[in-house]
Amino acid sequence: MNDERAALRSECRIIQAHGERDIPALLVRTAEWCRENDVAHDLYGRGEMIERFEAEVAERLGFEAGRFMPTGTLAQQVALRVWCERAGSDHVGMHPTSHVELHEEHGLAHLHRLRTTLIGPADEPMLAEHLDEVPEPLAALLVELPIREAGGKLPSREQLDSLIAEAERRGIPLHLDGARLWECGPFYDAPYDAICRGFSSCYVSFYKGIGALPGAMLLGPADFIVEATIWQRRCGGNPYTLTPQAASAAMQLEERLARMPAYLERAQRFARALSTIDGLTVVPNPPHINMVHVQLGLDADLAQDARDRVARETGLWLFGPAKPSAEGRLNLEYYVGDAMMALTDEALGDAFSLLIS
Repeated sequence: MNDERAALRSECRIIQAHGERDIPALLVRTAEWCRENDVAHDLYGRGEMIERFEAEVAERLGFEAGRFMPTGTLAQQVALRVWCERAGSDHVGMHPTSHVELHEEHGLAHLHRLRTTLIGPADEPMLAEHLDEVPEPLAALLVELPIREAGGKLPSREQLDSLIAEAERRGIPLHLDGARLWECGPFYDAPYDAICRGFSSCYVSFYKGIGALPGAMLLGPADFIVEATIWQRRCGGNPYTLTPQAASAAMQLEERLARMPAYLERAQRFARALSTIDGLTVVPNPPHINMVHVQLGLDADLAQDARDRVARETGLWLFGPAKPSAEGRLNLEYYVGDAMMALTDEALGDAFSLLIS
C-alpha cells in the first residue's frame, strides 16, 4: 500500500470485524483485568488463571481437558500428529479449503511427515457421502465449522450428525477446526457442547471473533491433551508465559459470545441490503454466521481505485486486500462485528452502490 493510500485509509472508518485494533488500549484493559483479578503469570502453561480458563472452556465445549497454545496452526498440527501416532498411520482427511491445506506451507507434511486426502467439493461443507471417495483408512478427519473459504457456510444439524455417525462407523476420530466455532451458536441454536458432541478433539481461536491477543486452545480427552502438550514443547510452542494472551481472551469471552446473535442478525441485514445492488453477489445468502463473501466483476486494480473514491466521498473503507474467486470474480470477505453494528443499511448500501458505479 503506497503512502497516499495508507493515509486515506487512516482517515476512514473500517467496516470489517471490530474495527481498527487498538492494541495499546487492549493491553491496558488486560493489565487492569489482571490486577482486579489478582492474576499471576503462568510458567510454561502452569498457573491458576490459565488452568482455570482451560477447564472452563473445556467444560463449555464438552471435553475433558484443554491446553492454551500460542497459535491455531500449532494446535491443529499437534492434534493430527497425536491421532496419527495413536492409529499407527500417517493418513488424514480434510476439506479442500482447510487452513491446514491452504495457509500453513504444508507444515503437516514437512514437519510431521503426514499425508492428506482432500474430501468433498471446495464450495460446500463436507458430508457423510463424501467419505465414500476415500479408498483407504484415515487416522483422523478434520472438519471445519464453518468453512471460511466458502463464505462461512455450515452443514445443517442433520448433515453434521450424519457425518459424525459415518465417521464413528468407520472408526475415524473427528477433529474440529473451530477457528470460528464461537460464531456457530446462533445458527445451530444450541450450546457449544451440543455442537461439539461426537468430535474427538477441537481447536478454538480467541483473536478472531473474540478480539483477544493471538492465542488458541486445543481440547480433547485428558490423555490426548497430555500427549499434545509434549508435542507443543517439541515444536517450540510452549513459551515461558502466555498469561497476557490468555487473560485477554478470558476477560472478553462471555461479552463477545453474548453479542454473536446480534452480529448474525446484522450480517443478514447487510446481505439483504447488498442483494438489491446489481453487480454484487453475496455468498451465502442468507449468511450462516456473521460472515459473508461479496463477489463483484471487477479486476483488483479497478476495484481498489473505486474503493479509494468511495473512501474519499463517504469516509468508509470498504475492503483491504482482495482476491479473485474461482469464477474469476473479485472476492471480498466481511466478518460482521462491532464496526458494522454502528452503521446503517442505507449508508452501507450507498457506499457499495457507489463502488459498483
